[in-house]
Amino acid sequence: MTAGQHPHLVDVFPDLTADIIALLRVQNENDPLADAVEDLLFYGVCTCSATCTNLLTAPPGSSSSWMVELERDGESVIWLSLNPTATAITDIEVLDGRDLGPASRRGDVSA
Repeated sequence: MTAGQHPHLVDVFPDLTADIIALLRVQNENDPLADAVEDLLFYGVCTCSATCTNLLTAPPGSSSSWMVELERDGESVIWLSLNPTATAITDIEVLDGRDLGPASRRGDVSA
């Protein structure tokens, strides 16, 4: 599947996208990652293991050890994995237990 065939994250998960932008802005009003969130593509759910629930926003294997931890009321709610230059979000792990709907389950990348 080419990049043109992947939906935008904002089209599949509009509430999550808005939440990520807002939480990034709380940490740093001028965070360049926040500016890029609406342009992220959704590559599906990670298949590295049966229990992984990361949402891929880049092809598998794009992540590095860079991570941004987003908190609400002192608790981690979202982890953003970044590319090796720490300039792009490669996957999203939602930690707060919210139901993201059918698109967050393996095999379904449609809105």
